[in-house]
Amino acid sequence: MKKIFERKNSTPEGTAESLSRRRFTAPWYNTPLTPREIHARSILSKSGIPGIAYCINPYVGCAHACTYCYATFMRRFTGHREPWGAFLDVKINAAALLARQLKTAREGTILMASVTDCYQPAEGRYRVTRSCLEVLTGSPLPVEVLTKSPLILRDLDILKRIRRLEVGLTITTDDDAVGRIFEPGAPPVKARIKALERLHGEGISTYAFIGPVLPLHPERLADLIRPHVDSILIDRMNYPFKTAGIYRQHKLTQWLDGAHVGPIIARLERALSEKSIELC
Repeated sequence: MKKIFERKNSTPEGTAESLSRRRFTAPWYNTPLTPREIHARSILSKSGIPGIAYCINPYVGCAHACTYCYATFMRRFTGHREPWGAFLDVKINAAALLARQLKTAREGTILMASVTDCYQPAEGRYRVTRSCLEVLTGSPLPVEVLTKSPLILRDLDILKRIRRLEVGLTITTDDDAVGRIFEPGAPPVKARIKALERLHGEGISTYAFIGPVLPLHPERLADLIRPHVDSILIDRMNYPFKTAGIYRQHKLTQWLDGAHVGPIIARLERALSEKSIELC
């Protein structure tokens, strides 16, 4: 089933409204997707992530096409031959599965999502994440949502009904020129920070995930996110072999050197010292 939407519109880029249009790639990214609707066999997966008991991944693949993403390994199991960022499977039965699996779930935090972004552009039409969140409003289990997208603001009505909720926005740099190199399909930095501001203002517990640390100005980034978060999570580039060529191409190789990145992280910690900070 071929469904590619490249409709032009005047809605500002990076807003929740622009991302909920009928398009499956972000307006600032020129690689359209052909989603495939699938029926998953399971949706609530046990997790090996510290502090996380279960993961929900409503999609296979991710239109954000982040060059450093560890989830590219998924292609070995899904049979996709397209580059990472150029394929997407939509688990259209996710909510029904979740309702059934929650009945036997034990205590522990549920993360949305671990190997995809649950608010990538296709969510604007398919609403799989929204339907899963609706199911989670009836669960006593803690829920954590991590995304790069302001599309999450569309679901504020449901998020505020989840009993134990924390929302994180991944913000890896303060420089959109850097973001376009490493995260070509992801929303602009300003849009992510605006989403954090709105979520925090609605009384939702929020955090920023600065990971991996891309080329950035630590004090400036700290100033942008400080008012809108309760805590910070910081991580280094864990898979440099994936991006070494990109760093060389753009003359940024010092950012792969721990002797350079270490002091940058230390400056972030100092600039955000009044917040709870966890280093991965």
